Amino acid sequence: MTQRIIPNIWCDHNAEEVGAFYASVFDRTTSEVVARYPDRGLPEFQSAFAGQPLTVDVTIDGYRITLINAGAEFAPTSAISFVVCVDPRDFGGDEHAARGWINRVWTRLGEEGRVLMDIGEYRFSGLYGWIEDRYGVSWQLKLMDAAAEPEPPIIPMLVFGGPLQNRAEEAIAFYGALLPPSGIVRQTEHPVTAPPRVDEPITYSEFLLAGQRFAAFDSPVDRDHPFTPGISLQVDCDGQEEIDRLWDALSMVPEAEQCGWLVDRFGLSWQIVPANMAELMQRPNAYPHLMQMGRLIIADF
Repeated sequence: MTQRIIPNIWCDHNAEEVGAFYASVFDRTTSEVVARYPDRGLPEFQSAFAGQPLTVDVTIDGYRITLINAGAEFAPTSAISFVVCVDPRDFGGDEHAARGWINRVWTRLGEEGRVLMDIGEYRFSGLYGWIEDRYGVSWQLKLMDAAAEPEPPIIPMLVFGGPLQNRAEEAIAFYGALLPPSGIVRQTEHPVTAPPRVDEPITYSEFLLAGQRFAAFDSPVDRDHPFTPGISLQVDCDGQEEIDRLWDALSMVPEAEQCGWLVDRFGLSWQIVPANMAELMQRPNAYPHLMQMGRLIIADF
């Protein structure tokens, strides 16, 4: 299945370094510069990037994440993290080997990083940990049950905390109506017994958008950060009609509209782009044309 929704991570002048780090941490992972800034004609605020990498694609076990090489304007937060589903069946059914892999990756990601949930045994996994790496990107390493249905290798997870608490179900329904095939895959309830304790269990949901697996839950923890452009979701669209449909439904912050970027009612950033964006960017003066657009108009490239 073609991956139509690609998470994008904003990097502070170091996308190549970040990509090389992930390629060294994860198995079956590649990192490749796929676009560069023009050598000339950049606006003043981007002039120092002339000829440098613009985007770097990191592919982890077939799952694509794009790194944006830019400035210090934005940074990732734990409101969006990446769940790494580690299945013992991928290790020949050897759970000991799967655990060893998790521990090795946990150690590498933790170098100059920050632990959000200690690695250990939880009611939902025999080995699990949540960590923020040196670049501010959050990863959840999760040992899967070898008897359960296989999961994708990477699942982006959305955390609805603070002012967004109790809106996860609303968001799942809203996004699902826009990006079929969609729907809830599974839901589980988890009691919150550690501070800040809440009476009602939190509901963890896994759902499909454009046929891809995502996860979401409402967090009772006030320290959760909001969504920012530090991690955005790029949707590759089949023509102008689909761009217009998604743009009209999603965009709620006019001042955030630039170069195909928008911010929705939940504060989540999206990039709504044509699937042939790489081809369009080869046209004469495509980059300055792009910089003048909010909603992308294919005919204007």
